Amino acid sequence: MTTTPHRRDLPVPAMEPDSDRHPIITTAAGRTLAVLRIVLGLSFLWAFVDKLFGLGYATPSGKGWIDGGDPTAGFLAKGTSGPMADFYQSLVGDWWVSPLFMIGLAGIGLALTLGIGMRIAAVSGALLYVLMWSANFPPENNPVLDDHIVGAITVVALALVAAGNVWGLGKWWSSQDFVQKYPWLR
Repeated sequence: MTTTPHRRDLPVPAMEPDSDRHPIITTAAGRTLAVLRIVLGLSFLWAFVDKLFGLGYATPSGKGWIDGGDPTAGFLAKGTSGPMADFYQSLVGDWWVSPLFMIGLAGIGLALTLGIGMRIAAVSGALLYVLMWSANFPPENNPVLDDHIVGAITVVALALVAAGNVWGLGKWWSSQDFVQKYPWLR
């Protein structure tokens, strides 16, 4: 029986406690998670900017929010299906839906990109992903799972490993007096 020698030259991800005594991943894994956090944050920010200005991608030119367009009406009215479709379609035109959606996109995007408020970004991002998933349940290519579920799990995982502390402002944010007083703001 032969044994494989243990390789000691491979880097092992180091764990160090953050201010909450929760471990964060450093080295290559931490940098990879930081890139994932920034990419997700920029995707939320892009959705916000496109819906705000109607840049011709997901939102047609001239149909941006600043042009009087409704960033949620098209999806809610025609893009929903399944058992929750009637509920989502009933939200079309409600005064609070579009502002809340746009604030959510911008807030989640900024938090993830900057690495601040990761707990709030995780909860609100996961909620937004699950709501979008339930608007078209069941998913088209799988009876249960789709990219919205993957996104929801990802934003929660990024907060749990304090991914905002690597290539972000997470450590600085956590040191602020108001954040120390209200740790849920981390």
